[in-house]
Amino acid sequence: MKKISLLTTLIFLFFVTVTMAQKSLFDGKTLKGWHSDVPAKDKDAKTPDAFIVRNGLLVSLGEPRGHLITDAIYENYRLEVAYRFAGKPGNCGVLVHASKPRALYEMFPKSLEVQMQHKDAGDFWCIDEDIAVPDMETRRGPKETWGTVAGKSRRIKNLTDDSEKPLGEWNTMIIECYKNSVKVWVNGILVNEGTNCTADKGQIALQAEGAEVEFKKLMLKKIKKLS
Repeated sequence: MKKISLLTTLIFLFFVTVTMAQKSLFDGKTLKGWHSDVPAKDKDAKTPDAFIVRNGLLVSLGEPRGHLITDAIYENYRLEVAYRFAGKPGNCGVLVHASKPRALYEMFPKSLEVQMQHKDAGDFWCIDEDIAVPDMETRRGPKETWGTVAGKSRRIKNLTDDSEKPLGEWNTMIIECYKNSVKVWVNGILVNEGTNCTADKGQIALQAEGAEVEFKKLMLKKIKKLS
């Protein structure tokens, strides 16, 4: 009996440790822990929701455009996202270190976007925040054009455009944010990494940007270093 009791205790402690180390940002039933910012609702309160729960999935309908934003602020984490385009391919993104709402084009919150647009997954887009990557001029353009506001070169191209699954299949994107560094993998392939980010914590946001996207996993884990 003592051996069984000890084994049971060890299993329980392992489960508790794993549970405490990571958590799901989506409970599969509701949007608890999130709030939406959809500018069109300012003018018409009857504007449809851009984000819903459907068949156990979190769905960005693409329209009306806006963002689904965590209530909480996060830092030093690994975020695993499982997503797919539900219909036609298009645009979407995960925003990290989000803060001031509608900082760009009266739509996008101040943040660093990790692009999910079909065939461009893993690009960085600087939205009133900045980051540095190797081969910066090759991937961002001439230095004099760089910036984080409208009219500046805000896009930093990813390392490979061959990382996505065929349309309709599930993709896994992993984003690690530790101090002022960010690393991104798509389906196990390192697609981007940067340092000297101008923010090291903030909210996490999902976009509604014209295309319907389904999410079945949004798992966050605290980390003490980058992988």
